[in-house]
Amino acid sequence: MLGVSCGEYRRNGTFAQLVAVPHHILCKVPDAVSFHQAAMTEPLAVAFHGVHLARPEVGESAVVVGAGMIGLLIIQVLRAAGCAPIIALDVDPAKLRRAKELGADEGFDSRSPDTTQKVLDLTEGRGACLALEAVGITAAIGSAVASVRMGGRVVLVGNLSPKIELPLQSVVTRQITLLGSCASQGEYAASLDLIARGRVNVDSFISARAPLSEGAAWFDRLYKGEANLMKVVLEP
Repeated sequence: MLGVSCGEYRRNGTFAQLVAVPHHILCKVPDAVSFHQAAMTEPLAVAFHGVHLARPEVGESAVVVGAGMIGLLIIQVLRAAGCAPIIALDVDPAKLRRAKELGADEGFDSRSPDTTQKVLDLTEGRGACLALEAVGITAAIGSAVASVRMGGRVVLVGNLSPKIELPLQSVVTRQITLLGSCASQGEYAASLDLIARGRVNVDSFISARAPLSEGAAWFDRLYKGEANLMKVVLEP
């Protein structure tokens, strides 16, 4: 059983009946986790890794820029870590609605000129303690930097653009910590535990379950960026 999403299929080399992997990287799927849910472990581990780097503490405010699959998973991991309020920023109203359904306290259009003020209003006029950016473009990173308080932490998870413009003066004068987060680093077991305990909802990300024989057609739809299509599970 394989879980695939847009971009993943290009690096997925597991279309085989048998695969040899080092035993020390294997994780047992808990009894409470279905195989379909387990197919979501990789993107959840990416979100978990970013949140881990942000070092959230209970009660800290957080902003998540970008409410795609990784951003929505980040929101849920932040909620499980006890962060509040959690504020989602995106340009798509549908994604913002879903962000609130999955744990965000508020969702705002990142393009609106009063978005930063709205974040300030929700954080006692100081700005969020931390922000995680899950897009990877100049505008989104600018929103993340503008959303945090003096001495805040910004974790860059998104990676769409090879280069971006950074609001250097804001970062320097407000002593903001910038961290890059790449993939995951040993968070699979913890991610499976979150799923097993019902702390993270991954079922809603599975857009379809289809036989492996239909894989090529689903890859094409994912590559073309079909709306509302996130994760497709192919079953042999």
